[in-house]
Amino acid sequence: MHKEHETISYEELNSLVAFIKNVHGFDFADYSAASLKRRVSRIMELQKLSLFDLRTLLTNDEAYFELFLIEVTVNVTEMFRDPSFYKSVATNIIPYLKSYQRIKVWNAGCSTGEELYSFAILFSEENLYDRCFFYGTDINAEVLEHAKNGIYNLQKMKQYSENFQKTGTTNTLSNYYTAKYDAASINYSLKKNILFSIHNLASDSVFNEFQVISCRNVLIYFNTDLQKRVIELFYNSLANFGFLCLGSKETLRSTELGRFKIIDKKNNIYQKIA
Repeated sequence: MHKEHETISYEELNSLVAFIKNVHGFDFADYSAASLKRRVSRIMELQKLSLFDLRTLLTNDEAYFELFLIEVTVNVTEMFRDPSFYKSVATNIIPYLKSYQRIKVWNAGCSTGEELYSFAILFSEENLYDRCFFYGTDINAEVLEHAKNGIYNLQKMKQYSENFQKTGTTNTLSNYYTAKYDAASINYSLKKNILFSIHNLASDSVFNEFQVISCRNVLIYFNTDLQKRVIELFYNSLANFGFLCLGSKETLRSTELGRFKIIDKKNNIYQKIA
């Protein structure tokens, strides 16, 4: 019988972080402590676990660790979330890239893939899809599997369609998926130039050169040091005059602004300057 749940102190959280690094080689040390504490407490409350129970499960059950990782790291995502952001991408970025022969787009922390598919649709709308290659990365194998499959709840698609309309398009989202029963499957024509793979922003390095990098609602979960390292990684991964999209929740620090030009202050879209 589980004892009544208890929330976790910062001291206990630190020891849990060290313990996870030991057992699974996964390091949460640079995640924002407040955000991590909130998420771990929520897991313990929902699953009615004591700290002892949690450690036992994390030690003995590899599948549980995968689920724990999803709960702690997954970001809520939807297609065309914050339509004004996508409108800005369509207005400020895509026209600039129209003369490019090859365009590479990286969505870092892509979760279940909705955002990367949204980018692919934006470029398709401007007949640029065939010149593009889209990369979606996350630390989590399970959400990437979902992203690769590109199958979403049909109910959710109604919301996504409304978001899409708000970007100013005259087209309909149903051009890009096939409905079967209560599921919507992203069309192969949209998937063919997309690659989803594992990449850990906290520890992995540059793996390509990009014209566009989008990373929204991810940095808020990292502490200042890790945020700086990740921005450095993005800077080194961008081609000259490439674009960095952080969305409305995150912004570059003044110390980083010397290397970027502000394109859209509200949506935090920046351009790398040489």
